[in-house]
Amino acid sequence: MFEKIKNFFREVKVELKKVVFPSKEEVIGSTKVVVVMVLIIAIFLGVIDLLLSKLVGMAIK
Repeated sequence: MFEKIKNFFREVKVELKKVVFPSKEEVIGSTKVVVVMVLIIAIFLGVIDLLLSKLVGMAIK
């Protein structure tokens, strides 16, 4: 049982050596893209919600 656990952690160590972590600049750039996209989508959905609520309000009257 302990051999299996040791083997597992050895394999994890080998796989982690293959991982390429992004640079600080890449992380900052990706974060900016995500924040801008979230803002754009939030504004878009807010406008759609406002228009649909006005339409439903007009239909009910």
